[in-house]
Amino acid sequence: MLKGGMTKTATQTKPMSDSEILHAAAHVLSVESEALQALSETLGDSFLKSVDILMACKGRVIVTGMGKSGHIARKIAATLASTGTPAHFVHPSEASHGDLGMIVRDDVVIALSNSGEVAELTDLIHYTRRFSIPLIAITGGAQSTLGSAADATMILPPVPEVCPMGLAPTTSTTMMIALGDALAVASMKIKGFTSDDYRNFHPGGKLGRTLLRVREVMHQDSAMPLVAESEAMGRVLLIMTQKSLGCAGVTDASGELVGIITDGDLRRHMDNDLTSRTAAQVMTRSPMTVTPDILAAEAIKILNDKARSQLFVVEGGKPVGVLHLHDLLRAGIA
Repeated sequence: MLKGGMTKTATQTKPMSDSEILHAAAHVLSVESEALQALSETLGDSFLKSVDILMACKGRVIVTGMGKSGHIARKIAATLASTGTPAHFVHPSEASHGDLGMIVRDDVVIALSNSGEVAELTDLIHYTRRFSIPLIAITGGAQSTLGSAADATMILPPVPEVCPMGLAPTTSTTMMIALGDALAVASMKIKGFTSDDYRNFHPGGKLGRTLLRVREVMHQDSAMPLVAESEAMGRVLLIMTQKSLGCAGVTDASGELVGIITDGDLRRHMDNDLTSRTAAQVMTRSPMTVTPDILAAEAIKILNDKARSQLFVVEGGKPVGVLHLHDLLRAGIA
């Protein structure tokens, strides 16, 4: 007996073999994939209208829902916000106690409820109708309070929950999250959202690093080791030592990059006459180059494929930067 007269009951478990467990899991995935296929076949005017409403939004997208639908709503809001559509989650119960003030006329509300009859959504629905705030519904109840009130209603097909009791939100929440992703991706495409835009919202972690551009990690201006074709190798050696990049770019009279001198070139020409030669006599012609706007991840692949440590960055044939393998590794790109 526990405190307060509560009785502890043992959890009853049913022995299952590994094959039975895998079969049960596969059944869930199969049913939910069939539900997503059924959902894709229902896409039509309501989805297009929902996208139109989102595109016309001058404020933010407010996503809301109770229980498991609320958890999905939070994820949809996060996905929209990270892909160029300002959005946040408002809890329907908190909305009834002051958080309705977070929602203004220029906003759009997306409400999630499988039944469409969640009592906690009532005040929020009335608020959107009172102030003419566009309301998008994702629900399984076309004639429900939510479905009937919304400006655009996306109906979930009548697929049963895959939960053994048919009660726990499973299939329905999978369809909700998929519809949220569909709205976000459609909005991205219409807005012309680019990887650069995406990185603005994801500067941290591995994702942010993989979206770095070469121009953001290259050495430029006075940090570039550049010499003229006619430069004496004694001077070239001094510049290479000062810049510490293991190379020097060789330019012609017009300023275009025509060659590169690396530590390897120095070793190949190492003799008593090295310092009396010119850069043009030692350099490797037609060096490997990249443009400043390619992804740094692409640049490191080029360096690895060619077994090189550095390369020059050019625009219009003229050097604008130099990239070293160590810079990319320090930036966390590998």
